[in-house]
Amino acid sequence: MRWSALPPLNTLLPFEATVRYGSMTAAAQELHVTHGAVSRQVQNLERALGTPLFERQARALRPTPQARQLAAVVRDALDQIDAAARQISDRTPTGPLTLSCEPTLLMRWLIPRLPDLAATVPDVAVHLSAGGGPVYFERDDIDLAIRRDDFPFPEGASRTRLFAERIGPVCRPDLAARLTAADGPSQPALLHTDTRPQAWDDWRRITGLDVAAASQQTLEHFYLTLQAAAAGVGVAIAPYAVVRDDLERGQLVAPFGFVPDGTSYHLLSRRSPEQDERVRRLAAWLRARTSRLGNGPGPV
Repeated sequence: MRWSALPPLNTLLPFEATVRYGSMTAAAQELHVTHGAVSRQVQNLERALGTPLFERQARALRPTPQARQLAAVVRDALDQIDAAARQISDRTPTGPLTLSCEPTLLMRWLIPRLPDLAATVPDVAVHLSAGGGPVYFERDDIDLAIRRDDFPFPEGASRTRLFAERIGPVCRPDLAARLTAADGPSQPALLHTDTRPQAWDDWRRITGLDVAAASQQTLEHFYLTLQAAAAGVGVAIAPYAVVRDDLERGQLVAPFGFVPDGTSYHLLSRRSPEQDERVRRLAAWLRARTSRLGNGPGPV
C-alpha cells in the first residue's frame, strides 16, 4: 500500500474538530454526531498511532504537542481537498457570502458603505465577520477575507489586490494648528496601539520625520487610538483607508499627509471570481470603491 502509515481516514474529522475546540462535545455538535461517536473515533485513532493524543483531565481535554502537529496537517489537507472540490464542482453557488474583514477597516470603512453595496449589488447577500491575521476558510466558515499582506496567505486561495496601504499622523484640526504654530510648535501626546505597536517607528523610518511628544499613551485596539485622536487626546498613526471619511468631514486632518508603507490589502476567497458570480460581483464592487484608497492626500 502506497500510504501504509495512514490512520483510518474516518477518524480524522472528529480528531481535528476535537483539537480545534478542545472539547468532544463541541466537535460532536459541529459534525452532527453523538459525543460517544467522537470519543470512539478518537480512541481508534490513538490505537492506530500507538500513542495518546490528549491529556484527559477532570474538566479539560488537552491535546498533546503531537496531536496539535497532526491536527494542523489534517486541517491543511482538508482545506486543500475542499478547495479542489469547489474548483471542479459544477454546482452554481447560492446563498450569502461570509466576508471576514479586519475590525478597524470593517467598522470605519466597510460598514458605512453597506447601503451602497446593497443598492449596487442587491442580489448578493453578504454576512460580515470581524477578524484579522491568518485566514482559515474551513475552520472559521468564511468565504472571503480582506487582509493586509503582512503575513503569508493560505495556499490555493484566490487573491484580488484592492489597494496599497498608506499611513500618516492624524489629529484634530485645532491640534494640528498648534503643531505648526509660528510661535513654536506644541508637543502633543503620541497615541500607540497594541495591535500595531511599530506604527510610529514605521512612519519615521519611511519619511525620516518625527513628532516631538510631551507624552506617550498606548490603547488596546487600533480603532481606540483613532477615537482618541478625534477627541483631541493626541496624534495617532492611521491608514488613509480608515480615516478617509473623518478627513472629508473635517473631524481629523493629516498634517504630514500619507505615505505607502509597502503593504497592500487583498480580497482572498475560497472560490475564484471566475468560478463564483457572487464573488466576481463583490470583488468588482470592492475594487471600484477602493480604487482611491491607495492615493491618500498630501500634507495639510
